[in-house]
Amino acid sequence: MENSQKRPHYGVLDTLRGFCVISMVLYHAMYDLVYLKGFPAPWYGDWPGYLWQQSICWTFILLSGLCWNLSRRHLRRGLLFVGCGAVITLATWLAMPSQLILYGVLNLLGLSTLLLIPLDKALRKLPPWLGLAGAGALFFLTRGVPRGYLGFEGLRLWDLPAALYQWDALAVLGFHSPGFSSTDYFPLAPWFFLYLAGYFLWRVLTPHGKVLELLQPGLRPLSFVGRHSLLIYLVHQPLLMVLFWFL
Repeated sequence: MENSQKRPHYGVLDTLRGFCVISMVLYHAMYDLVYLKGFPAPWYGDWPGYLWQQSICWTFILLSGLCWNLSRRHLRRGLLFVGCGAVITLATWLAMPSQLILYGVLNLLGLSTLLLIPLDKALRKLPPWLGLAGAGALFFLTRGVPRGYLGFEGLRLWDLPAALYQWDALAVLGFHSPGFSSTDYFPLAPWFFLYLAGYFLWRVLTPHGKVLELLQPGLRPLSFVGRHSLLIYLVHQPLLMVLFWFL
């Protein structure tokens, strides 16, 4: 007999995702103000703006990996993300080639969702804490892969062979040619490992019932935004550009 019991809904996760989406919209609005309208904001191109952007990316990708465990439609969801990513690539190629997006964040989320389908059974055999630590270590170790080395930010541990960086066909993995350009670039190395850390983080939290209870309530406006994050992501930048066009 099929189990019709509903899974609990963790509203706090929607709230956190909603907060990230609002932060993303504000970040991109600031981008348009600075680079399209010439608004003076030197801090935006410096480390405060970088930290703002990275906080959005890290939180959203980690949450997406965590929520993989709560979905029943991984294939459908993964293909949806990859398809939406392809639409964005096509739209930027047709409308503004100088701002072309290749292998953006939606492509990353889609591929990560699909990759975990065959990996899930084997990964569940790992102790959750070990998996979380390993995924986190791999994320920090491969952070510099798109720039040609193993290491994190300025910490350069090992230069990778230049032969890996000759074909843009490998750009999805993090190995791209010197002439490659994308205004929103999220290759599998390092970002899949952050997604994987989220996957293991949920398994770390699962045995703690009290922690899960705390995740169930959410703030309704932010939770609404979080539940519609994909739609907002797809439409917010065109709407912002139209808005700033008339200002």
